[in-house]
Amino acid sequence: MTLTTARRWLVREVEAMTKRGHNWRVTNMVLSLNIRFTASGARDQNVSRRDPADPGVAFYFDLDRRPHVLACDRWDTVADNIAAIAAHVDALRGQERWGVADLSQAFAGHLALPSRSLPAARPWWSVLEVSASASIDEIDRAYRSKAKAAHPDAGGGREAWDDLVAAYDQAKKERTQ
Repeated sequence: MTLTTARRWLVREVEAMTKRGHNWRVTNMVLSLNIRFTASGARDQNVSRRDPADPGVAFYFDLDRRPHVLACDRWDTVADNIAAIAAHVDALRGQERWGVADLSQAFAGHLALPSRSLPAARPWWSVLEVSASASIDEIDRAYRSKAKAAHPDAGGGREAWDDLVAAYDQAKKERTQ
């Protein structure tokens, strides 16, 4: 299966979640994978055409205004992991077609976890060690610098990493409002 075929299959399955004549049930879709794409949506030709070492895929979306995520890293290629998610969506849609459960019930176990928030005593600029009026570029630089040491794979603690990610998310949210 090719990457393009797998992506098309996932799109078809997601589009089929909404009955004709109804408003879209699925919005805010993000397919997260370790492959770079250009702004036009084509695979970036400046990097290796081989699959990355981590072929895992996560599909984030809102179903009936509730955030969900489906993730798969069982297969050896990114395309196969996307195809597995598409097949899973098809199976869950089948439950609705067969009258077993509606999609909200079928996807109940796939709700996205709420983002972690920082304690009020620790504002984001304190965690990132920047000024409260820092620009988005300063915030990005501080985050990248701290992420190298704080990431659990680099020997950082889970709580420090979670605080850093929450601070970065909160800073980006404030700056983009």
